[in-house]
Parts: sequence; C-alpha cells; structure tokens
Amino acid sequence: MNCLQYLSSFRSYAVQIHGFKCNQRKSLPCSVNMMGGISSGDAPRSMAVKATSGSTSSAKKNDSESEGKKSEIYSHNMTEAMGAVLTYRHDLGMNYNFIRPDLIVGSCLQAPEDVDKLRKIGVKTIFCLQQDPDLEYFGVDIGAIQDYAKECGDIEHIRARIRDFDAFDLRMRLPAVVSNLYKAVNRNGGVTYIHCTAGLGRAPAVAMAYMFWVQGYKLSDAHTELLSKRSCFPKLEAIKNATADILTDLKKEVVTLTWPDKKCSAVEVSGLDIGWGQRMPLKFDEEQGSWTLKRELPEGRYEYKYIVDGEWTYNEYELVTTPNKDGHVNNFLTVVDSDPNSGYGAVRKRLTSDDPDLTKEERVKIRQFLESCPDEEE
Repeated sequence: MNCLQYLSSFRSYAVQIHGFKCNQRKSLPCSVNMMGGISSGDAPRSMAVKATSGSTSSAKKNDSESEGKKSEIYSHNMTEAMGAVLTYRHDLGMNYNFIRPDLIVGSCLQAPEDVDKLRKIGVKTIFCLQQDPDLEYFGVDIGAIQDYAKECGDIEHIRARIRDFDAFDLRMRLPAVVSNLYKAVNRNGGVTYIHCTAGLGRAPAVAMAYMFWVQGYKLSDAHTELLSKRSCFPKLEAIKNATADILTDLKKEVVTLTWPDKKCSAVEVSGLDIGWGQRMPLKFDEEQGSWTLKRELPEGRYEYKYIVDGEWTYNEYELVTTPNKDGHVNNFLTVVDSDPNSGYGAVRKRLTSDDPDLTKEERVKIRQFLESCPDEEE
C-alpha cells in the first residue's frame, strides 16, 4: 500500500488553464540525452555548484577514463534537468558533508569498503535513494555493499528509491521515504548517511524534508543550513507540495490536453508528472478531429511540451512560461482546490509560498502521519 493512501478521500478542485485552441507550430530545438534528461534550453543556469569531498573511498578505479566520461555525461544531464550547473566525479570516490552532527548528505557508496569508512565516523544508518538504473550506470554492486553492511551488524543499509532528475516523483515519494528515514533514525540512533548518486538533488531534498518535518526547522532555515555545509540544488517546490499533500490530503483532478491538428501523424507530450525524459502519446479523436490526453494530476503547477511528428513545440494559446535567455518557453497548467469551504486552498497556498513554516498542530499531524505510514518493501 502506498503511504499517501493514508490521506483522506479525494475532493473536487478546478484546473486553471486556458481553452485549447489551434496554434501555429513553433519548433524548439531539443534533444533527449542518455540519462533521460532534456536539452531544451529552458532551465536556468545561474547557479554553479560542486560537491566538496569529505572522504575518498578506496574503491578500485582501474577504468578511470571510462568512469570520467560517464561522470561527464551524468553531470551534463543533471545540469540540464536540475536547472543549475552541477558537477559529479564518480571516479574521485565517495564525497559527503555533515549537515548536522547526526546527519550527513553525500554521494553513493561505490564498494563494501565505503561501509567501513562510514562506520568509523559513527554512521548507523545508510539511506540509499538510488534506483537500479542509477547503480547499473556506474557499475555499483549494491548487493555486495548490502551484504557487507549486514555482516558488520552495527550499521543498517536501507533503500528508498526516488527517480533521478524528476521533481514530481520526488514530491510523490517524499512522504513514504521520510517515513522510512524517521523510523530508521529512531531505531538505530547515531549518525545517518543519506545519499543518492551525486548527493546534489534527491539526498539534500530528503534531508531538508526531514529537518523541516521532524527536527523543527523552518524550511528556509533548513535550506540555509544545508547550503552552508554542502553546495547542492534540492527542489524546494517538491518539498513544499509534499508537505501540503500530507496536510490537505492528496487531491487529484483529471485534466485534458488537446492538440487540434488533423494533418499530423503523431502527437506526444513530455513534462507534466512524468518528467522530461519520458513521453505520453495523445489519441486522435475522429469525432472531434483533434488529439487528446486525459491525465489525473494532484494539485500543483506543471510544465509540459508537445512533440508533434517529432518536433518539440508549445501551444501559444495555452498558458506559457516566461521566455528564458534563449527565448524558449514551456506550456504550463495549475491544478487548485475549487471548494471555497474546504479551507485546504489557503493551507496549500501558505505551505507553497516563498517562506513556509508549520504550526505546532501541523507538526504533530505530520509526525503522526510518518509514524503510521506503512513500511515499504526494499
């Protein structure tokens, strides 16, 4: 059972989106890279960050040139997807930073020997956010690492998978993931090591959510504390929306996308809740003479683009983002609560504002939610 199924029943709400009208196609040069990111020029690149090395693993690097090339590709994809210039060097080994005396954020373990390095600094829980493809890309033998940690007996290795470069999956997975983390910390004590692949996106976001939901931080204070210790780029909007999801219930609405062009042979959409590395096909409606897609989405703001006969484009008659420095834009839609009596709209608006904080009652509710959330199988 998914953790978010513990939220109350869904309620009705509206979609703020212009009507879909015919438009002139505007092609935007885009390319999907090897790791599923999109190179569209839409993401801002005003922040350059690089992980600092807190420790170097003794993992063998016989094929350093190959690892260096993979790191270069991964860093490029991460930069394109995350909207900041991010660099990860897998060939330099594990790196990390203490965010608090009991909380470390870092890059992935590469070999069983890295478990010993963490044990020496008091780590009792290794909290891995990587999916199997992440591990396979860099050739990490997660089974060997898990087996060695189990043999040690004084450290627990836990996996709680979140898709890389995907802010929506991060939002949807955060409640269950932080619940697992919360229970592990209570069970094991000591220092907790949270990591993804590079330790620059998913791991910092999970650490921030834990600090915000459990350790009493205001979100802006957790962000400041995190960045003062480690250069990284956590997706704040995902944390804000996940917070609101817990406190207002996970409400959804069916939205309909339409591309009214009879002459094209295939229409797809990318973005929305599936990320830029994936596409969903629209179906042609003979009666309406247009391409349509129905999709159920939780409250929030979603950007997307159409791919029409292989060309990336946007609809100028739908809502569009502000052009970036290259003049590129996306379409977007916003799903909001339309019930004036629910009170949830005001709560979500507050929790997704620039500087949200939690009331005492909200912190208690989140704590109760994390404690009651069903455990997930690794």
